[in-house]
Amino acid sequence: MSAAVPHPRPQPDETRPGRSARRSVGAALVLTAAGSALVLLAGGRTWLTGSAEGAQNATVEHVTGQDISGVPGALAIVALAALVAVFAVRGVARMLVAALLALCGAGTAVLCLLNRDDTAALEERASRSTGLASTAVEHVTHSSWPWVTLAGGVLILLAGLLALRHGRHWPAMSGRYERDGTPRPRRTRKPADPERPEELWKAFDRGEDPTGEATPR
Repeated sequence: MSAAVPHPRPQPDETRPGRSARRSVGAALVLTAAGSALVLLAGGRTWLTGSAEGAQNATVEHVTGQDISGVPGALAIVALAALVAVFAVRGVARMLVAALLALCGAGTAVLCLLNRDDTAALEERASRSTGLASTAVEHVTHSSWPWVTLAGGVLILLAGLLALRHGRHWPAMSGRYERDGTPRPRRTRKPADPERPEELWKAFDRGEDPTGEATPR
């Protein structure tokens, strides 16, 4: 009766954390870059359009997202800087920067929802056109660009959540150490070849005879 041969246990896939980290790094880079680009692009487009209330032959006024609030655009720039800073720090500092990245996305999305119906900038533009201190606007229409800003904020938020979830496995920028933390070996300089012409001239300048023959004095 033969003894039962134990089946080998499956070895854990040690490369899985590395693959997951690489994928999350790429996803965070794409999400942050795309989200910030959408926020900055939409901020320069028309959000609201209207005309002065009761004014005859009033021109149609329009305001951009930057006219309403410049905070979303500033948060998009901060998000780009935060993503770069994630790779420059480690440990708790990295988690704090990742949280800042997520807050930039959440703040952009919330401000977009709060400001999309704000007509203060449009009324100010109409007041300058009519010369009156306070002018209401009518026939206000909304564009779809605020929703583009909202989408950009959501993408930045997702990038921040990825950094919070997988950031501890991401590599850090370092000039002295490899990925495993061991110091890089220093390059040793090769000894000079005494047969090279420049080395021969240097020896003559030092008063030496590179040929090995004694120099007469």
